[in-house]
Amino acid sequence: MNKLDTQRQKEIQQAEELLFAGPQALGFAKGLFQGHFVSDWVMPYPRIPAAQQTELNKSLAELRQFLDEQLDPVEIDRQADIPRDVINGLGRIGVLGMTAPMEFGGRGFSQMANCRILEEIGRRCASTSVFVNAHHSIGIRALLLFGTHEQKQEWLPKLVTGEQLGAFALTEQEAGSDAANVQMQARPTDDSAHFILNGEKRYITNAAIAHVLTVMARTPMPGSDKTAITAFLVTPDMPGFTILDARMPKMGIRGTATGRFALRDVKVPKENILGPMGKGLKVALTVLDFGRTTFGACCTGAAKTCLRLAIEHANTRRQFNKTLGEFDLVKKKIARMAADAYAMEAMTTITASLIDRGLEDYMIETAMLKVFTTERLWEVINDAFQIYGGSAYFVNLPLERMLRDARINQIGEGSNEVLTSFIALVGMRGPGMEFKEIYDTMMKPSRGQISRAWTAGMNRLGAAMRVPDVPVESEQLQAHARQLGRLIWRFNFAVNRALIAYREPILDMQLVQERIAGAAMDLFASTCVLSRQDAEIQLARRNGDSAPPDQSAADLFLRQSFRRIRRFLGGLTDNDDKSLLATAKSYLAKRPS
Repeated sequence: MNKLDTQRQKEIQQAEELLFAGPQALGFAKGLFQGHFVSDWVMPYPRIPAAQQTELNKSLAELRQFLDEQLDPVEIDRQADIPRDVINGLGRIGVLGMTAPMEFGGRGFSQMANCRILEEIGRRCASTSVFVNAHHSIGIRALLLFGTHEQKQEWLPKLVTGEQLGAFALTEQEAGSDAANVQMQARPTDDSAHFILNGEKRYITNAAIAHVLTVMARTPMPGSDKTAITAFLVTPDMPGFTILDARMPKMGIRGTATGRFALRDVKVPKENILGPMGKGLKVALTVLDFGRTTFGACCTGAAKTCLRLAIEHANTRRQFNKTLGEFDLVKKKIARMAADAYAMEAMTTITASLIDRGLEDYMIETAMLKVFTTERLWEVINDAFQIYGGSAYFVNLPLERMLRDARINQIGEGSNEVLTSFIALVGMRGPGMEFKEIYDTMMKPSRGQISRAWTAGMNRLGAAMRVPDVPVESEQLQAHARQLGRLIWRFNFAVNRALIAYREPILDMQLVQERIAGAAMDLFASTCVLSRQDAEIQLARRNGDSAPPDQSAADLFLRQSFRRIRRFLGGLTDNDDKSLLATAKSYLAKRPS
């Protein structure tokens, strides 16, 4: 085996350990790649239980009053700081411990309810919503999910009130989206009672203001020369903890304290290990799953603010003796913004419900949500900017700040490019393994392999022969449901064709991956919209309303989404990839002039 083959095998092994070590239940996203519609993951549309909805409504009313009176996004952006009285207020009304158990002082809210809270903050101030996300959704999430009872008793009471703040420290110079490449070292002491941590972390939200940091570091594995990532609880009062840059100046979300720190022979008790030894990567990825749902909620809130501002301006600004809203090209933008905001909310709600229901292995769905909502928000802000024209460019309107704040979303918590490849590759693994069974049996048949290959072949054949049923209750949605089913069938056929045509090299073919992931994301988004739309129509019917609520935004989204799916699938065979790559190669080889 040559050096290149050896490196490829190592990369495949690392990918297997990173992405596929968990449960392999057929969830909704994996079902799409195999030509199935796993309806019970997405239908009926989830609702917050009545008792918690009442409590949520009270919390939202209290939050809105507090934000109206105390939150000044312009001043936060100008001063590059969230005032301590705002943080204290958020802690006082429960925002900083919404999902923490009541026994530790939290509110015990579901992830769906927590998303409603983050959406409300996201409507107003991205810095504040990112701060809350960094503290609660990822900062103390590892403690909530993996902490022992003793660890929770020690740390949570002060964290959920905001008396102390949390942070999540994964990113390093060589480890960002490549989470498995953490280089910070954690070596056990001779008596194994402590670990000595050395290394640096950067781009860490809340780094300089946090009292407890979940830090990922590489530990030696007993009885082996290998190392693995372990999660530690680290406090800044530990000798050797050094802040290198308390507030790194940046383009947007200026109110957040994004910092850089070093650990230099920091002695951490073994009792501060979070989760199993050597399973820190699982801890990190699980935490990011939770963070990506609230990430989607924050983007949804910002999109709704852009839509409101755009409508207000379109109805009042006059040009050529007409309001802007009377021009079709402005109507096009308003309609698209409304459709996207509707879909973003539906997708966030359903993804959060997967967590609340205790389902396993929803990593693809949370990745889809993150990529979809961050890309859609960028488009929504751009449309609102264009409707306002030159006035949006000046700092007396919020759009200039929102534009700066939104740009980090496509980079943070996993860059959209990396997550796009992740969606495609993890999704294709199921059908890819079935094709491998068939191929291996053809090359070297054995009794056990023939049985497995037969099962795999029947699975692939069954998916190819059957258009999945998309169950909706509302008669007026049947046509959309049938069209969605046909598109899922076409998607599965396209995935099968790509796997057969490219086989292992598809691992490196990111332009193919992008189209497959793009189609999958729109299939998920369309499903969420259809589920929400169906539930709203049925609710109106049960309430005795003669006419269902306005469904124009949902209908428009489905039409546009279906068209995008067809374009993604068509691009798998009709594209300019060779010319594109050749052009890039020629320019990358040139010396800068």
